[in-house]
Amino acid sequence: MKVLVPVKRVIDYNVKVRVKSDQTGVDLANVKMSMNPFDEISVEEAVRMKEAGAATEVVAVSIGPQQAQETIRTALAMGADRGILIKTDDDVEPLGVAKLLAKVVEEESPDMVILGKQAIDDDSNQTGQMLGALLGWPQGTFASEVKAEGGKVNVTREVDGGLQTVALDGPAIVTTDLRLNEPRYASLPNIMKAKKKPIDMKEPGDYGVDISPRLTVVKVTEPPVREAGEKVEDVATLVEKLKSAGAV
Repeated sequence: MKVLVPVKRVIDYNVKVRVKSDQTGVDLANVKMSMNPFDEISVEEAVRMKEAGAATEVVAVSIGPQQAQETIRTALAMGADRGILIKTDDDVEPLGVAKLLAKVVEEESPDMVILGKQAIDDDSNQTGQMLGALLGWPQGTFASEVKAEGGKVNVTREVDGGLQTVALDGPAIVTTDLRLNEPRYASLPNIMKAKKKPIDMKEPGDYGVDISPRLTVVKVTEPPVREAGEKVEDVATLVEKLKSAGAV
């Protein structure tokens, strides 16, 4: 079974995001970038499937600037076999990403596409669902457990009421949630080996996909600063202050 794993280059989750002074977007100058944490989970799950003998090849694909090679190299160091970079310096919206991934799927013919449920930069939570619609494949979203056997994929999903398990006929789309696994740290030997693994360089034009944006960002602002709390002496004072504030 071949597994395709899309990975995205985003601002590292430990970095405090800064908004540009003209409010046109987020300041990326001299900011540490890394793999989207949800995508780290999907890479880890695909590698575990390969280690368990359920998968034979793991292919990492990324859409972004030249520097996105680093993100693919991270996936290769974690255990992916090869990578594909669709190089573009433009911001690609989820629908454009899904259309490009659909073309990659047609070319690679994987048995499963496993990707993070969302990226921490735009929080869209759309790409996996759009890809499933474009391909006509079944999908298991928000996965906390994945079992692939006999041409079927059993996905335990995290839903509002608890857990739901669905059985998907392959090929299928799976989007990963936080509790699926704990991603490994790439060892130094594996990082060195990853430098020799192949990465195919592509462009959106190679797939005939128009990635022109359909949305216009009007303004980006930081959230308002939270007001400081106030200590009170007893419950009666608390209730009185809540009443005066109209909270009760």
